[in-house]
Amino acid sequence: MKKSIVILASGDGSLAQSIMNAVQSGELDAKVAAVVCDQPKAKVLERASAGQITAKIVPMLNDRREWDALIFSTVASLAPDLVVSAGFMRILSPEFVSKFRVINAHPALLPLFPGAHAVSETLDSGASVAGATIHWVDAGVDTGEIIAQREVEILDSDDVKSLHERIKIVERELIVETIREILPKLGERNG
Repeated sequence: MKKSIVILASGDGSLAQSIMNAVQSGELDAKVAAVVCDQPKAKVLERASAGQITAKIVPMLNDRREWDALIFSTVASLAPDLVVSAGFMRILSPEFVSKFRVINAHPALLPLFPGAHAVSETLDSGASVAGATIHWVDAGVDTGEIIAQREVEILDSDDVKSLHERIKIVERELIVETIREILPKLGERNG
């Protein structure tokens, strides 16, 4: 039986698209059970629809505990083997990350530059290389065990946008490679 992936996403969905494409082409021996999104107008929802993948919208609520419970129950109902945070701009609760195996793509060479401003912080630091990291998600912010990393050279002409676009290309390749490597090693499905 194919392993089941749930993709969490908040925005454009280019990272999610790379996973959906890899599943469709057979590069990943898996199925995407659903895309779960917190932004009702995010482009990733159009991408899921075009790929005939179930999309579930779980918008942020005023009561964070209520939202945490809702996202937990939504993902639990899908019983994924792996949850992939692909541009999902929410911190997941400790209960969520202790229940599900969750990986995240981050646009920096962790442990350097965790958080939402990694690309601009990398540029501001004067570093000569940036990069992409795929890591397990734990209860911290970008503090989980690193699975894979790839460097991206910083060019003299780079600004935040150009550098981030080049990092995204690497992230899309690295997330698919990482899923292909770890998926067969995951045990029984979460219930």
